[in-house]
Amino acid sequence: MERRWAQDHRHGRRFSEDKYDFKPTPAQRSFAEQLLHAAGANYYFTNQAKGEKPPTDEGPKREAFKSKAEIVAYVKKAFADGAAAITAKGDKGMSQTVVDPFAHQQVRLGDLAYGFIEHCGEHYGQLVVYYRIAGLVPPESRPKK
Repeated sequence: MERRWAQDHRHGRRFSEDKYDFKPTPAQRSFAEQLLHAAGANYYFTNQAKGEKPPTDEGPKREAFKSKAEIVAYVKKAFADGAAAITAKGDKGMSQTVVDPFAHQQVRLGDLAYGFIEHCGEHYGQLVVYYRIAGLVPPESRPKK
């Protein structure tokens, strides 16, 4: 397996499905769990923007997804739903105030969105470590075509 990871590194390949349950240490989330958490947390913003209650959980459970394709589809949907909510609100709507589901205080919807963008950035930083430990090149470190 180490040899295969080295080959992936040289070719800048993505995390293969057999690596989705990889954890740098037992106490950490797996690669798949990181993706599901970061994407699922976006619904704390998206639901607020749509006037719905925030989720009761910080992301779906890994067991609910049987394949890499299902996880990728969920991640894409979560971000597309957030983008659609921002578009629907427009500039004026993003200036509305809502209650931050964690700080329990009034914030502008746009500020709440930026908070979750930052949250995703933090998890991307963690995933960079997963890539490097697995002998892969993270997407933003790959040569641009």
